[in-house]
Amino acid sequence: MAPIRAPRAFRAHAAFAALLCAAVTAWAQQPPAEEPGWAKGRPKSEAATRMAPVPAFPIPTAPDQLPTSKFKLPPGFKVETWASGVLDARELRQGTKGTVFVSTLFVGNKVYAIAEKGDRKPKTIIDKTEFATGIEFDKGSLYLATHKQIVRYDGIEDKLDNPGAPVLLNDKLPGGQDHSWRYLRMHGGKLYYAVGAPCNLCEPDDAHARIFRMNPDGSGIETVARGVRNTVGFDFDPKTGNLWFTDNGRDWLSEDLPNDELNVVTKADQHFGYPYCHQGNILDSEFGWGKSCNDYQKPAALLGPHAAALGLAFYNGKMFPAKYRGAMFIARHGPWNRTVKYADVAVAWPDGKGGAKVEPFMTGFVENNNYLGRPVDFLVLKDGSMLVSDDHAGAIYRISYGGR
Repeated sequence: MAPIRAPRAFRAHAAFAALLCAAVTAWAQQPPAEEPGWAKGRPKSEAATRMAPVPAFPIPTAPDQLPTSKFKLPPGFKVETWASGVLDARELRQGTKGTVFVSTLFVGNKVYAIAEKGDRKPKTIIDKTEFATGIEFDKGSLYLATHKQIVRYDGIEDKLDNPGAPVLLNDKLPGGQDHSWRYLRMHGGKLYYAVGAPCNLCEPDDAHARIFRMNPDGSGIETVARGVRNTVGFDFDPKTGNLWFTDNGRDWLSEDLPNDELNVVTKADQHFGYPYCHQGNILDSEFGWGKSCNDYQKPAALLGPHAAALGLAFYNGKMFPAKYRGAMFIARHGPWNRTVKYADVAVAWPDGKGGAKVEPFMTGFVENNNYLGRPVDFLVLKDGSMLVSDDHAGAIYRISYGGR
């Protein structure tokens, strides 16, 4: 008797089912996709999983829609729009001939130059450079730190139309995506820079979660501070020479903990707690076992939960009242993984004992729990007024006192 053959259509369906079963089995055996660094430690609750970093605006806010008129400052101060149309405006530095340099981050990938006088339209001088965030100007040269390297453009103010190829100083930065935005300061003949942790919460290696310094030619790299999760703002006290810096605290512990920190380096190679201790008094549930917060440097002040405290600058001008001279201005960029949003420019006064008093200075960046703007960095101009960058609105504001 001849064998009974299944209909052709049945055989085709069976073959497809077998292939589908094999595909499903192979998919099930694959390791789960790795979470992005910012999501590590995130609770599995529905409310938490809906939260993700606030996307940057792809275009700047129109000049007539900027929130300038909604900002509130102490009596006697005035704020005005200094420049608009500055997509993704981040760090601010000024050249000796008055050029204001502006860096960018995710959206821009470029560096702008803005003439202090005239129409103040941003001119792109460095383009298509990923994480073109950290900038500093010193002795006629513009230093630029990306996530992978630090370079120097010599004689930049005379070559704004064609800066040419830069001098490579340091190509050993670890790269990556998480906390890979740099901040630069030149002080005492050394260039200071930071490398954040490569994650929300992890045990960093010796290349991460530190502030470093090097000679202007890239030699002599050394560690200044350890246990620094993500600083995007630091400056030197003109009275003591101590380095003060903001630090962004870990995410996903809770909506109201931990606070971001204001810290001060008082001696070489101090450890500021990450990832073992947060805000000076909270041991981490995963990495804090067997540790004590007393073994790490305490914050000088707390800056608010998930404040995203970024730029920090000591006021060294003469326009503002005397109480502000020698004070620090701090840009609280505002949280992305917190239900209630807030952002402002704060001011902090060192107390001479390793601490600081912090209070709001310029508010009005949030309306109906939505960001109108998000401050990033500062630049004190020669006349004593102060610029504030806003990467959310793509603008730069000027703060003056006494109507000037």
